[in-house]
Amino acid sequence: MQKLRTLALVALGLVAPAFFPCSGARAEDMNFRVVGLDSGNCGARCPQVIAAQGEIGEGTPDAFLNFVRENVGGGNLHGIVLLDSPGGKVVASMELGQALRRLGMAVIVARPAAEQASQNMALVSGRCYSACVYALMGGKRRVIPPQSRVGIHRMFNYSTSFDFSEGIVRERNYDDGGMRAMLARYASGMGVSPELVNLAERTSPDQLYMLTSADIARWRLGSRKL
Repeated sequence: MQKLRTLALVALGLVAPAFFPCSGARAEDMNFRVVGLDSGNCGARCPQVIAAQGEIGEGTPDAFLNFVRENVGGGNLHGIVLLDSPGGKVVASMELGQALRRLGMAVIVARPAAEQASQNMALVSGRCYSACVYALMGGKRRVIPPQSRVGIHRMFNYSTSFDFSEGIVRERNYDDGGMRAMLARYASGMGVSPELVNLAERTSPDQLYMLTSADIARWRLGSRKL
């Protein structure tokens, strides 16, 4: 518990970010690395955590579990994940959240700062947009520092077909209610209000509803500190 509180102090010292708008461009696939946090004059004893950055794809949950297996027991690694993602696949995000919960990991919406002269890093604010919120839900403890951002919108996927007059046609497909019900059960099981899922499904897929501090507290998504 004391180690988590120490890391919370580091997280709450985040610097303000530029705002990341919703974009149609595909981000890089999520990658994982172990980073040391600069929490004072700790030297080689500085805590190490996992930084997870990028888009959540179908292979992300397995990649995460493999990464943990390869790195567990090494150095001063804590059960904490720094999450920074523009979104991705909904089902894969739930699976990543379930893996986080099984491992009992805490999640902080943040990212490491750019490389510094020392081997340890400070943190800067992060983003968790779209489907990322379902991965975030899996954290045993969830911290969203004031400078970090969480945004939601209605889920959809694309299908392609061929039309002789129009050529290749790309269409959006929306949930018929079945996935919403599954997500609501998942959220409830993670200790998050299913009303958050309902709000997401009422939000245009072409914009992000940015959660306020009141939203985060009301729907039990996380806290500003541990």
